[in-house]
Amino acid sequence: MKRPYYISTAIPYVNAKPHIGHALEYIQTDAIARYERLMNKDVFFLTGSDENSLKNVQAAEKLGMSTEQFVDEQYNHFAKFKSLLNIFFDDFIRTTEKRHFLGAQKFWSQFKPEDLEKRIYKGLYCVGCESFLKEDELVDGKCPDHKTVPEQIEEENWFFKLSNYQDILRKMIENDVIKVSPDFRKNEWLAFLDRGLEDFSISRSQERARGWGVPVPGDESQIMYVWVDALSNYITALDFGSDQKKYNQYWVQKEGEREVVHVIGKGIAKFHVLYWPAMLLSAGIPLPTEIFVHGYVTNEGEKISKSLGNVIDPDDVVKEYGTDAVRYYLLGAISSTKDGDYSKERFEDFYTAHLVNGVGNLTSRILTMIEKYADGKIPEKSTGEWMEKTIGFWVEYEESMKNYLFDNAIKAVNEYISQVDLVISTEKPWEKAKNGEDITKLLYELVESLRHIALALLPIIPETAEKIFVQLGYTKEQIQTFIFDEEKEWGRLIPGTLAKKGEILFQRLQK
Repeated sequence: MKRPYYISTAIPYVNAKPHIGHALEYIQTDAIARYERLMNKDVFFLTGSDENSLKNVQAAEKLGMSTEQFVDEQYNHFAKFKSLLNIFFDDFIRTTEKRHFLGAQKFWSQFKPEDLEKRIYKGLYCVGCESFLKEDELVDGKCPDHKTVPEQIEEENWFFKLSNYQDILRKMIENDVIKVSPDFRKNEWLAFLDRGLEDFSISRSQERARGWGVPVPGDESQIMYVWVDALSNYITALDFGSDQKKYNQYWVQKEGEREVVHVIGKGIAKFHVLYWPAMLLSAGIPLPTEIFVHGYVTNEGEKISKSLGNVIDPDDVVKEYGTDAVRYYLLGAISSTKDGDYSKERFEDFYTAHLVNGVGNLTSRILTMIEKYADGKIPEKSTGEWMEKTIGFWVEYEESMKNYLFDNAIKAVNEYISQVDLVISTEKPWEKAKNGEDITKLLYELVESLRHIALALLPIIPETAEKIFVQLGYTKEQIQTFIFDEEKEWGRLIPGTLAKKGEILFQRLQK
C-alpha cells in the first residue's frame, strides 16, 4: 500500500488576476508533488482560492458587482493554472463552498474554551495584509508591504490566546516537529518567538465584513477572521466536518510516518508557522510536518505591484515561450528560498542556453546518431564510466529535490547534459563510424544517459520529458507507471527498441 503524502499551496486572494509570483508557488508545489509520485507515494495535492477576505469585497464594490459574482469570475484565473502551467493538482477548494463552511465552523467549535475571549479591541488594520499592525511595524505611517495607511478600527471581536502556545510552539519548531524550511526561516521565527506572542483577533463584526464570510458558531454577530477561515481550507478540502475519510487518509495518516507539507510565500509565514499550529493544537488536530517558505519574484529588481504597474501575467509569458520554458525558468533561474528576479533578457538567455542549446540540442544529436548508425534501434547494453557518473548525478539531484532546492537540481541536470555533450564532441562518433570502428557501446551510453535526463526532468518540465521518453520508444501509459528507484538504475533501455527522432523540442528565438 502506498504511503500517503499531502501537499498544498497557499490559497490566494482573488481580488486581482494572478501574477508570475503565484505561478512560482504553483510550479514549485507541482514539482514536489510529481517527484513524490515518482517515489511511489499516494500524493494528494491541494490548491484553491481565498474568497472570503475583505479585499475581495472591496474589489467587487469598486466594480459595482456583487461579491458573489466577482469571486465566481475571478477564481477561474487561478483554476486555469492547471492547464496553463501543467499543474497536476488533485483538488481545488473555494472557501465559498458549503464543505468549507461546514469544516471551518467545526474547526472553530473544537477550540478550547480557555483559548477564546470576546473583548473590545482598538488597532491599526491593513486590509492588504488582512491583519492588525503595530505602530513600530509601520514605515512612514504605512504598511511596509502594501504602502497604504492602515485603518483605525475599534470593535468587539473574539480573540485567540496565542500566548498560551508560546513555549510549545518554540519547542516544536526548534525540534523540527514542524520543520520550517529553509533553516534561515526557521531561525527567523524562533527569534520572533523570543520577543513574545500576543493574542490576536479571530473575528470581525458582520457590519465590517459586509456580511461576507463564515459566521462564527454560536455568535451570528461575528464573521470568522480570514486567517482562521482561510487556513482551515487545508482540512476542509479533505471533508473535515463531514465524512472525514480523506481527512483521515491524508491529514491524520499513520503516526510516525506522516508527511503533511505546506508551500507558502515568506509574506504569510507568520500565519502558517505560528497561528495555524496554535489553532490546530487548541482544536486537537494533528499538525503539518513541514512548512516550506519561498521568496518573491521581482521584476527587474523591483517588487511586483499593481501600483507600480510592473505585474507580469504568466499567461503572456506562456503564450510567447511555452509552459515548460516558464516552468524551467522559475525552478532553475530563481532561488527556491530567496527572492529572485524575472526579466525578459534573463529569461531568453536562460531559455537559449539550457533548453535550446542544452536538452533540446542534445536530444536531437543523440537520436540522429541512433537513426544513422544503429538503424533507429537501441543498441546492445553497455556499462562503463557513465554508469558511475550517473549514480553521482542522482545523489546530487535527489538531495536537492528532497530539500526543495529546485535551482540546484536543475543545475545538476544542466551539468550532466554538458558532460554528455562533451563526450560527443570529444569522442566524435561520426568519425569513428567512418573509420569502421564499432561505436555500439558509445551509442548505448549516450542514449541511456538521455533516458536519465528525461527521468530527472519529469517533475520539472513533464511535457518535454514525456516527449523524450516517447522518442525512446516508451508509451505514455508506461511513463505513468514509473517508480523512481527502479527507473534510475542504469541499463533500463531495451536493445532493439525502435527510437525515433521527433520534432525540435525548443525553437530558437527570433531576434
